[in-house]
Amino acid sequence: MTSTLFTDARLIDPDAGTDTRGWLLVRDGRIADSGTDAPPSTDAATIDCGGRCLAPGIVDIGVKVCEPGERHKESYRSAGLAAAAGGVTTMVTRPDTIPAIDSPETLEFVARRANEAAPVNVLPMAALTKGRAGREMTEIGFLMDAGAVAFTDCDHVTRDTKVLSRALTYARSLGALVIGHPQDPGLSAGAAATSGKFASLYGLPAVSPMAERMGLDRDIALIEMTGARYHADQITTARALPALERAKRNGFDITAGTSIHHVTLNELDVADYRTFFKVKPPLRAEEDRQAIIAALRDGLIDSLSSMHTPQDEESKRLPFEEAASGAVALETLLPAALRLYHAGDLDLPTLFRALSFAPARRLGLASGRLARDAPADLVLFDPDAPFVLDRWKLRSKSKNTPFDGARLQGKVRATYIAGTPVYEAS
Repeated sequence: MTSTLFTDARLIDPDAGTDTRGWLLVRDGRIADSGTDAPPSTDAATIDCGGRCLAPGIVDIGVKVCEPGERHKESYRSAGLAAAAGGVTTMVTRPDTIPAIDSPETLEFVARRANEAAPVNVLPMAALTKGRAGREMTEIGFLMDAGAVAFTDCDHVTRDTKVLSRALTYARSLGALVIGHPQDPGLSAGAAATSGKFASLYGLPAVSPMAERMGLDRDIALIEMTGARYHADQITTARALPALERAKRNGFDITAGTSIHHVTLNELDVADYRTFFKVKPPLRAEEDRQAIIAALRDGLIDSLSSMHTPQDEESKRLPFEEAASGAVALETLLPAALRLYHAGDLDLPTLFRALSFAPARRLGLASGRLARDAPADLVLFDPDAPFVLDRWKLRSKSKNTPFDGARLQGKVRATYIAGTPVYEAS
């Protein structure tokens, strides 16, 4: 049995809601013990954390890895290296590949590639409908047997409510988790910005925040009808929050997430049509950003993710309206999220509740905690270390980050999977 003792660590436990100075003992890949008193005498290898933070590794729901079909944008190897450098110990990957991951054979291919190439845990999601076309549901049972942890058509919103209700009913019978993208597809088609004064001034095709509210209202009605387990991938507007709060209060099996870009950026960051800031849904008004942060703090929004979406230079070096949406964020997720900590919006246990504990709990994982016998998937980081981000140093194949040249605070010093280092800063 291998053992490692982390000493002089600032232990961030989102399950217990604590931020304490102490030690943590890992034995045979799992957390064996921890405390705030003197470290125990042991023959374990000792790592002096020097007062840095030791927290559960990030569980990132909604990572796009472009295998199969667009390996030049991102591979499982490059995404895995980026994740490890960013403190992400579990990537929950999206099925919006070419072709879509909608069959057991395709799912087995990506699971094998991930196991061969990625140094971190990879849990694949599968499409809810064949080809993500919204016409015929996939073989949910077979895909679960092949390893799918959830089902989603990503940003292809199913227009046919009868098809969606049947898929939700079938998913409910199997206990499968369905992840939806709350958006009215008619209103949001072709939008590049959020409607308002800024979009009008810049002449950008825009979508009302009500499109998100309308999409969520429809999904909640179907959840009430079917009893399905449901997770909203991104709640980004204040208009959607009352509906989410009512659904939770009524006891529906619903959780929600948001993306790092929607809590750290707003619509004004687009500035001179900078396409690295074009994401989906589009960046919102500052009032929405503040409302989403408050919902994260209160636990109304459960999780915070990267929504990592690699795009090559040719897809982004276009007029804003024509450019592809999305940004890479596996390596920038933690330092960007620490902006909320440094601004006094969230303390570290609350932040890691959203980054680690809540997504792990939603997926039924034992990780995301510093409890005894939990997997020793950990991140060691210095929350105060300043740096200027250079996108060309990112490990992702694509470099489309809105944080290029930004001053950030918070560096990952090491990432551990089952107590074994998969990344150590030089």
